[in-house]
Amino acid sequence: MTERKNQPIGIFDSGIGGLTVAHAIRQLLPTEDIIYFGDTAHLPYGDKSEAAIQAYSIKIADILLRRGCKVIVIACNSASSAAYELLREYVQDAHIINVIDPMVEAVVQQFPNRNIGLIGTKRTVQSGIYGRKIAEANAGIELRTLATPLLAPMIEEGFFNNQISQEIVAQYLSDPALMGIEALILACTHYPLIREEILGYYDGKVTGKMTVLDSSVVVAQALHHYLQNEKLLNTEGRAQHFYVSDYTEAFEAATRIFFGQQVQLEKHPLWN
Repeated sequence: MTERKNQPIGIFDSGIGGLTVAHAIRQLLPTEDIIYFGDTAHLPYGDKSEAAIQAYSIKIADILLRRGCKVIVIACNSASSAAYELLREYVQDAHIINVIDPMVEAVVQQFPNRNIGLIGTKRTVQSGIYGRKIAEANAGIELRTLATPLLAPMIEEGFFNNQISQEIVAQYLSDPALMGIEALILACTHYPLIREEILGYYDGKVTGKMTVLDSSVVVAQALHHYLQNEKLLNTEGRAQHFYVSDYTEAFEAATRIFFGQQVQLEKHPLWN
């Protein structure tokens, strides 16, 4: 059991968005070893087919399993909607956590009988997975969704916290589909990087304070709950390793911002 406790946590995303989840996990579980894989060669996942995302996810899971991960966190909404069930069947030696189920549980508990908005990639929104899961909870929640395909690539290219990003954010959030909402789900792990811009858009435009929900903290809490229940909490680790399928300066810069230090990136193509 001690040996299994000391195994790392694997986290993957198409790019820098999943670093928001990795950072939250590091904050909540500072003595866990972390292995992060950013599939930068294939970003963004939001405009890829389900079959392509499943193929990428299986290859990445293989890499993380070979490194002995005890848990694999799918830190991407598009991959969570397209590949979670497949990975649950495929992976035998690690527990799989996605970013959708913890968020749905949090929303159902906190906002019953409310009008809730959701923005995400085309893949996530078109899958309808949030709507189905929230409806199954029978909590009287009306979910209003909007695909926002420009946001993830904009963030990957470093265009946020400036006039360009503010105008794009405002264009999306003013869409009639999101009128009258009382909270907004950020259904892409890239979007917490523009959370303040989103809050800035709503400041003065809504009565009271708009609640903007991102999955990074709730996923970290779900991971902590699982490790605690299974007696798999590591108290001796702190190592962190970062792999990318293709090197990008934006990814390296993002890791420095999130983790407060220069990190070593190892290039690991999915197909050699």
